[in-house]
Amino acid sequence: MQAVYYRDAQGREPVRAYLEALPPEVREEIVSTIKLLNRLGPNDPPLPFPLSSQVEGPLRELRCHHGRTLYRILYQRSGNLFVLLHILEKRSAQLPKADKAVAQQRWADFKERIDAAERRPPRPVGHDAP
Repeated sequence: MQAVYYRDAQGREPVRAYLEALPPEVREEIVSTIKLLNRLGPNDPPLPFPLSSQVEGPLRELRCHHGRTLYRILYQRSGNLFVLLHILEKRSAQLPKADKAVAQQRWADFKERIDAAERRPPRPVGHDAP
């Protein structure tokens, strides 16, 4: 299994850009949690709580933190890939509906482009996540 960054039709990778804007020590903490996804085999169950939890349907959240600051990466599985769709700093008990909607919209875009008979650049997934 491999975690990859969602890439939009303009070639932007929003999760990667968010991570690159974080201080190095925060980024390293989050990246170490992403690496846990890469250890999973194709027949393994999802990471257990508190590392990961189901959000809605197949949409899941990777639960990361640095000190008292909580981060959530919303992702979905596509074959042997974990597509990292959206990242946010979590400040409330529940995930905001707007953030879920962003992830679902990106997933719909990813599926439309990956399933297209004739794919056009840029690819719907970008760089492999760490």
